[in-house]
Amino acid sequence: MWALIEPLPPPWPERSPGPRPVSDRLCPQGILFVLYNDIAWQLLPLGLGLGFGSGQACWRRLDRWQKAGVFDRLHRVLLAELHAYELVTSPDGPG
Repeated sequence: MWALIEPLPPPWPERSPGPRPVSDRLCPQGILFVLYNDIAWQLLPLGLGLGFGSGQACWRRLDRWQKAGVFDRLHRVLLAELHAYELVTSPDGPG
């Protein structure tokens, strides 16, 4: 699944202030953890060794990706994959 997502986020600026950013691969896990468990961003657990960084880091990445259109592109990529495996049909297409 990561192979589909990896090319979508914009590259991180090489010279950005602050600490090194959390991996693009781990942030979606933190974002999904917050959404799935319906918790506030600041309650994202850091001490469990899950590695997705702070809630603030994940929220910032979510905001950055939303502004960059990452989720719109991800939606199109995933739909194309589902169509390729004939797991979903378009209302105006065959099926």
